Amino acid sequence: MDILKTATDWAKAELFSTPFFILFGIIFMAGSIGFWQLGKSDIAKAYIIPMLVAGALLLTIGVGLFFTNKSRITQFEMAYQKDASEFIASEVTRVEATLKEYSTIVFKTIPILIIVAALSVVFLNGATWRAISITTIAMLIVILLIDGTAYARIDAYHEKLKSAQVEKE
Repeated sequence: MDILKTATDWAKAELFSTPFFILFGIIFMAGSIGFWQLGKSDIAKAYIIPMLVAGALLLTIGVGLFFTNKSRITQFEMAYQKDASEFIASEVTRVEATLKEYSTIVFKTIPILIIVAALSVVFLNGATWRAISITTIAMLIVILLIDGTAYARIDAYHEKLKSAQVEKE
């Protein structure tokens, strides 16, 4: 098994998915501009800032992940050429830490935040609070969808790393 190709393929798959953060960030920002230009009611005006903030956050996440994963491709090759066994061991450690973060943040914390935001919609009457809560739910669902697929990819990558580690030993 060529683990360098597997690592590179994983990083390229991440490069494909991170622009979705950017796309949704742009959509949220466009929505903010739409509410700013066309919103007449209090609730429509209340969406301007929350959607702008959510769009900026998604855009920042997307750009940051894109450049991080882009640089990984060359780093993978250099690290693999230097010492293949060390590369595999360090990748296993990094991927296991990432999987733990996904389990905690994506699959526990984000659903709890969605529930809190949904309850806020029910119990808080102000237009601003409702706009913040609904925008938060939408942004967190986007993150959950994109990171859910990323989790599946990194989990499969982890299995291949573990197999390669056993073969090297």
